[in-house]
Amino acid sequence: MQSTSSFTYHAKIRDVFREMSQVVVGQDQLLNRLLIGLFTGGHILLEGVPGLAKTLTINTLAKVLELDFQRIQFTPDLLPADLIGTMIFNQKTAEFEVKQGPIFANLILADEVNRSPAKVQAALLEAMQEKQVTIGEETFLLDRPFLVLATQNPVEQEGTYPLPEAQVDRFMMKVFVDYLSREDELEVMRRMSNMNFDYEVQPVLDKDDLIAIRDEINGISISETLERYIIELVFATRRPLDYGLRDEARYIQFGVSPRASINLNLAAKALAYFDRRDYVLPEDIKEVAPDVFNHRLLLNYEAEADQITPLQVIDAILRKVAIGR
Repeated sequence: MQSTSSFTYHAKIRDVFREMSQVVVGQDQLLNRLLIGLFTGGHILLEGVPGLAKTLTINTLAKVLELDFQRIQFTPDLLPADLIGTMIFNQKTAEFEVKQGPIFANLILADEVNRSPAKVQAALLEAMQEKQVTIGEETFLLDRPFLVLATQNPVEQEGTYPLPEAQVDRFMMKVFVDYLSREDELEVMRRMSNMNFDYEVQPVLDKDDLIAIRDEINGISISETLERYIIELVFATRRPLDYGLRDEARYIQFGVSPRASINLNLAAKALAYFDRRDYVLPEDIKEVAPDVFNHRLLLNYEAEADQITPLQVIDAILRKVAIGR
């Protein structure tokens, strides 16, 4: 039986999906994961080939939620100051003034984040973790909510600087954006080939609403059995032989970090909230576990040689590890 006592904003969340669908076609799962990150304070890493409406989705979402949006194109010549800002000399006052960079927004699209050098990546990830930046001798708090959506192009790797594993771990989820279905792509073609198409989305939620939604999600309950189930899933990536995962043990180099258990708990609560439940089900955990685990599970060269992916290993773990083990 579903409880509906604390779902003040559920109708508005449905309106967010409906308003988004007027512009973006076939990306409901991507939008679902973006909202999970936004409502629980987690950053999202997106991976997909160009042209799948990642930028359009995020830009439209910012308008629907009345949030400030900035798109930053990461390039090899980008400097940390281009991201966070710098001190400039004002000739009129003969004093240095702070010029804030594009990081000072609510939604940040870090496009092709792996094209920038390590210093720029570090500046971005420090802002993600600390929710603040330092320019000169001044420290500035970033506006809340603050969500970074970083994209990686899986096809073109020449001239890229892959994110170190410790930094990738700071993303709540890694979401793969796939090609559209035939019907969805047909709809996109029809819309975009109409040169008069210019739908203006209407705001549905604001910053105060997002804070209230976060509080409601925080009130979702999760049983001790399911809390321990999350821990067992995490430990199965670290000690696969203890769980009878002999084939998978050959391929795992490092299991997932403690951030995986925290983020899996939060994401499962958000899914339950979207489904108008005030409690988490095992299906919630299983649905988001691949997105939470896939960038944290490090496989070895043998896995690469055998063309084994993290998602295949995670699928085996979800099938093998029992609830209440």
